[in-house]
Amino acid sequence: MMRFDIVTLFPGLFRGIFEHGVLRRALEGGLLHVQLHDLRSFTHDRHRTVDDRPFGGGEGMVLKPEPIAEAVASLNLAARDDRRAQRQSVILLSAQGRKFTQATARALRELDRVVLICGRYEGVDERVSRLIADEELCIGDYVLSGGELAAAVVVDATMRLLPDVLGNAASTEFESFGALSDAPPDLGGEREAGAAPRSTHGAGGLLDYPHYTRPVEFLGVPAPGVLLSGNHAEIRRWRRRMALEKTLRNRPDLLETAVLTAEDRRILESLSSRPESSGPAPAQERRERGTKDSDSV
Repeated sequence: MMRFDIVTLFPGLFRGIFEHGVLRRALEGGLLHVQLHDLRSFTHDRHRTVDDRPFGGGEGMVLKPEPIAEAVASLNLAARDDRRAQRQSVILLSAQGRKFTQATARALRELDRVVLICGRYEGVDERVSRLIADEELCIGDYVLSGGELAAAVVVDATMRLLPDVLGNAASTEFESFGALSDAPPDLGGEREAGAAPRSTHGAGGLLDYPHYTRPVEFLGVPAPGVLLSGNHAEIRRWRRRMALEKTLRNRPDLLETAVLTAEDRRILESLSSRPESSGPAPAQERRERGTKDSDSV
């Protein structure tokens, strides 16, 4: 069972997060354990002081290193140099950290125990990063009021990759940022004998394709006809094209490492050559995307 220890000034912030959805089921099912540690419990003055003014002046307050060091020491982890071998890691959540990605979540999934230190105020004394934490992580290029929301993101993204947490083990492959494959996606619908036809494929590092459900038409916009056709091979091709289009539009940086076929590259070339100011897409393409001729693209 994987364990997360979260060192925080505000344990109550996590109460609702861990009481709902997949996280709650994972905790109740014994697939995951999360322990919260109040940082103020590791102070020794009457005011339970955890922060102080920064040396050199400047705005805000800085979290002191001593309470954090005591909190981590109380967890009886392996020595810092031995943590990797013991499948442990101490992570400081900080705006100065390496960006947390799906690949990071997959790496954390392989560990037995992860300690998350939630930063607050102006920052954390740098000696925490240098002497206590194994690495710093951030969840995006923006600043939060504290590391608690980031910790929840790390726990959720990692937890759902653990065995038996999701009802369908393939769910984490057939979604945005799905694991890269050594082989390009099979768009022909081939499958093992007796298996159900496949209308999905691994994301291979791309964003997920668009999803539709009932009603067939909503506010005058129908679901793409190909998704209602029952032709699994055609559905797979459509979904691949839409995933490529959405990735090119929203996250073109992902294409640098995505697993692409020659057909994928032809599609991307076609999409890239379309002038942004060319106006509405052809009627046939509109029908494929589930939009009416009168709608703007």
